[in-house]
Amino acid sequence: MKLGIINGWSEGCIEYVRSKGLDAVEFCVNYNYDSADFLSKAADIKGYAEKYNVSVGAIGRWGMQRIDDNGEIIPEALENDKNLITAAGIIGCPVYNCGVNYTEGKTFYENCEIAINYFRTLVEFAKDKNVKIASYNCRWENFVVEPEAWRVILSAVPEMGLKYDPSHSIGNGGNYLKEILEFGDRIFHFHLKGTVEIGGEHYDDAPAGMDQTDWKTVMDILYTKDYNGMLSIEPHSSFWTGKKGQWAIDFTANYFRPYIMPENYAYSENPYMP
Repeated sequence: MKLGIINGWSEGCIEYVRSKGLDAVEFCVNYNYDSADFLSKAADIKGYAEKYNVSVGAIGRWGMQRIDDNGEIIPEALENDKNLITAAGIIGCPVYNCGVNYTEGKTFYENCEIAINYFRTLVEFAKDKNVKIASYNCRWENFVVEPEAWRVILSAVPEMGLKYDPSHSIGNGGNYLKEILEFGDRIFHFHLKGTVEIGGEHYDDAPAGMDQTDWKTVMDILYTKDYNGMLSIEPHSSFWTGKKGQWAIDFTANYFRPYIMPENYAYSENPYMP
C-alpha cells in the first residue's frame, strides 16, 4: 500500500506531498474544473510526479450529472470522463473514480441498467490506457453507494471496482466493516477520512485516527483482502484548518505509517512461526 493525500496538480502541490513524506497523490478534478484543460497538462503533471517521486494513485470527478432526466447519457459528461481517463493513462495513474446519478421516474433496477451501460462504456474506453474504473461511495450525483447497488452492478461489470470511504457508509447508516469484508476484493482505491457523530448527528469530519472509525480493524480486513492500492488522506473538516489543519495531516500520516508494510520487507522462513 502507498500512503498519500488528495491535493492539486501544480508542481508546488506535488512538491508539498513529498515534503509531507507521502508517496502518492490523488486528484479530484470535479465538475467545476475543465477536464480538457487538465488533459492538456497531463504530460507536465507526469513530469512533476516523476521529479518528486510521487505516484498518482487516482484521479476522479465528483458532482457531475452524467445521466439526464430521461435516463440518457449526457454527451458532455461522457466526454469529460473520457478526457480524464485519457489523462490518467498519460500520467500513469491506475484508477479513475466516478459515479452515476439516479434518474427519478425510473425503478431502482432500471437505474442499475443505466449505470451498468455507463460503466461498461468507461471500462471499454479505459482498457488500452491501463486505467481501472471505480465507483465512489459518496452520494454526490451518485446512487452506486451501497451493497444493494454494488451486488447488481459489480456482478454485471466484473472489471470495475469501488473507491471506498468508511465515513460515507457511517453517514448512510451502513456497516462499513461488513461492506469492506464483502467487497474488499473489489476496492481499487481507499480514502482516509474520519468522522465523529454525537447523539446520532454528524459533528465533524475529523482527522482520520482522531475519530470513531475502527481503523485497526479496517486495516486488518484490507490486508486479508490483499488490498495494495493507495490510502488517500482526505482533509475535510471545517474545524481543522490553518496551522491546526496542517498538523492534523501530519497526525494522520503518522497514525497510519505503522500500518504500512514496506514493499522491501525482508523476512526468513521460520519453522516455529506462522
